[in-house]
Amino acid sequence: MSEDGPLPADHTPTPSASDAAPTQAPRGAVEPLRLRPLVPRRPAPHLLVEVDGSAAGSGALVWALREAARREGTVVAIAVLDDPDDVPLGARPTLRDANALLERVEAQVLRAIAETGVHGRTRTCVLDRAVFEALSAASHGADLVVVGPEGKTLLRPAVPRPPGRRLARGA
Repeated sequence: MSEDGPLPADHTPTPSASDAAPTQAPRGAVEPLRLRPLVPRRPAPHLLVEVDGSAAGSGALVWALREAARREGTVVAIAVLDDPDDVPLGARPTLRDANALLERVEAQVLRAIAETGVHGRTRTCVLDRAVFEALSAASHGADLVVVGPEGKTLLRPAVPRPPGRRLARGA
């Protein structure tokens, strides 16, 4: 009997969340296997290309687009905004200069896309000369420390591993 009175004959008590036993599949039935989503070992590569309007810059951009398609990466076409050394701090290049430079880079990227047929793998930006020189120095072996709100990261080229000894097959 319950506190509210006798239970009807066709009533079965409903189990609470704490009383619920794990449900088991009937014998011979197959339960679906839940797989964790695949996480790539490392992010997709970014290929930084300085686009300066020269034939060599255009060739580098075309190569980078083909490589990005092969490696499923992204090409970042960079225009470097030159800042004369003798200009005072307040007389830096204007936003209009940066926008004009960005439009030229985007036009070159469109020509490279037309040549290669690789779509959806490009970004464009304008960098200050100081930032570009820091990235270039890091690519030639200099240490680059990136400091942000989350912490510090030291970027440097990996030291090549010595070739390992190969074992004979069946050894």
